[in-house]
Amino acid sequence: MAESCTHDCNTCSSSCTSKSKESMFEPQNPNSNVKKVIGIASGKGGVGKSMVTSLLAVAMAKKGFHTAILDADITGPSIPKCFGIHGAVEGGEGFLLPKVTRSGIKLISANFLLSREEDPVIWRGPVIAGAVKQFWTDVLWEDVDYMFIDMPPGTGDVPLTVFQSIPVDGIILVTTPQDLVSMVVAKAVNMAKKMDIPILGIVENMSYAKCPDCGKIIEVFGKSKIEEISQTHQIPLLGKMPIDSELAALCDAGEIEKATVDYLNFAIEEIEKIIQ
Repeated sequence: MAESCTHDCNTCSSSCTSKSKESMFEPQNPNSNVKKVIGIASGKGGVGKSMVTSLLAVAMAKKGFHTAILDADITGPSIPKCFGIHGAVEGGEGFLLPKVTRSGIKLISANFLLSREEDPVIWRGPVIAGAVKQFWTDVLWEDVDYMFIDMPPGTGDVPLTVFQSIPVDGIILVTTPQDLVSMVVAKAVNMAKKMDIPILGIVENMSYAKCPDCGKIIEVFGKSKIEEISQTHQIPLLGKMPIDSELAALCDAGEIEKATVDYLNFAIEEIEKIIQ
């Protein structure tokens, strides 16, 4: 990159890595205005990415920001269930309208494209990747301060499509306390570095349980190594979330917007920084 770079690739004649990356991004809908994009990712499934995505979007909406969620987990969408949103999306020629939750959070998910929510999405990789691109290009995302992308697990087609097609400003990694997590986190970290995507930090979910009677902390999955992992990869630890039956009940009831937790305060602070 030239020392005099203005970061405006449209007026630049040089061919640097930044310009080649910018040229791969899919354009937003002409009437969309998404300011910042945060990916919620993990190297494995079942760690609570959708939970963290939902809680972050709810928290930022409560702070007065216009928020949205793009559910990129095409074959295992959880976001509609968390918010209790059902039915097909509406739209016009060349665009789709996102669903809007009670608190004004905009959502798009594969479930909104199915005739029945229970129907499986039996699509090949390129079709799934194409759907994720269309969620960015064909949905009318009006006036969004923060878009959160609920990523599928792993480092395959869809995460690659998201990183190459959408201008992601940073990702938050979600993990759990098991031993094998260190390897899984390393894979996700290395992919983000190779794709030149900033890592805002890491959140450990299911970190512990608290006895409702005596308040004792129980490490259900063994002693956490998240501090060591954070130091090894030099990424901030943004929060440790417990196993919370009340939170799970709110998700099952489609009422995640009623949740009030302070587990993710550091994550919220990091997200707010990138819009300044």
